[in-house]
Amino acid sequence: MALSDSPLFALSAARIRSFLREPGAVFWTFGFPLLITVALGIAFRNQGPTRFAVAVAEGPRAAAIVATLKQDDAVDVRMLSATEAAAQLRTGAVLVVVDGGTSPTLSELTYAFDPSRPEAPAARRAIDDRLQRGAGRKDVLTATDRVAVARGSRYVDWLVPGLLGMQLLSGALWGTAWNIVTARQRKLLKRLAATPMRRAHYLLSFRVAGLLFVPVQVLILFVFARVAFGVVVHGSSLAVLALSLLASWSFAGLGLLCASRAENTETANGLINVVTLPMYILSGVFFSSARFPAFVQPAVRLLPLSAFNEALRHIVNDGASLASQGFPLAVLVVWGVLSSVVALRLFRWA
Repeated sequence: MALSDSPLFALSAARIRSFLREPGAVFWTFGFPLLITVALGIAFRNQGPTRFAVAVAEGPRAAAIVATLKQDDAVDVRMLSATEAAAQLRTGAVLVVVDGGTSPTLSELTYAFDPSRPEAPAARRAIDDRLQRGAGRKDVLTATDRVAVARGSRYVDWLVPGLLGMQLLSGALWGTAWNIVTARQRKLLKRLAATPMRRAHYLLSFRVAGLLFVPVQVLILFVFARVAFGVVVHGSSLAVLALSLLASWSFAGLGLLCASRAENTETANGLINVVTLPMYILSGVFFSSARFPAFVQPAVRLLPLSAFNEALRHIVNDGASLASQGFPLAVLVVWGVLSSVVALRLFRWA
């Protein structure tokens, strides 16, 4: 039998045509990750040394403090009234407020800052260092700064693999679960089950159609990231593609599981969000999962999106081989097999 006469081929082609006819689906699959890459890539792009926003409260020694701090290019200093300075500190417009007191001689300094802000303690130390030097302190050692950026160490280099993982997970779940549940709600599944079509072909067509789009997703995202932000794939491009195909297949099992019993799209929407949102937070899409407590780290590493992000970042940023990613690959395979087996046992056609 020719491939074009195969029921699986016909069903997969129908899935692809249905997808391409929905501009919204095409945008969320291909366009939205690019917009996130642009927004976060610009927000966290390399801009040279960090500049600390500092306010100096008005007073007898305020002008001298401002003049001293302006000698440091890393300090963005402004003189404000005590009320204005406190208001800007509260809103985060400045990191530190320096108060030289009311004495005509500079003998004491007061630093107001919020230690819960990540950059505030560092800003306080840098400002105090500059003022102490201006007051005559001598450094025993001579230091020279050498800026060195290791490959793959920028935030955008770290971000792009996570965005691809989010893209593949979202596409696999919505593309599988939503379409199946919509067909069930419209009573189409029952009609399809009554045809000579093999039921396995129908379910398999969602995975086949999804896998066909994976190379396009990978290519568009990494080409765009390379052109816009200079992101380089240091490992094998074939390894990136193979890992992405495996992940998409694994994520589609979760989509099939979400669709196995859901009777309407509202239920499917809730189930998809229950699966995706925790992984978006825990699996290190926008920030490292190392921020979570140590006791939850083993559970986080067992999530399929965590496994994909971990392996892909090693390949893309560190130049690691696919074979060296044994644990993440095993996690993806186990999730793909178990979710598919459970989904098929629970699946309801009516």
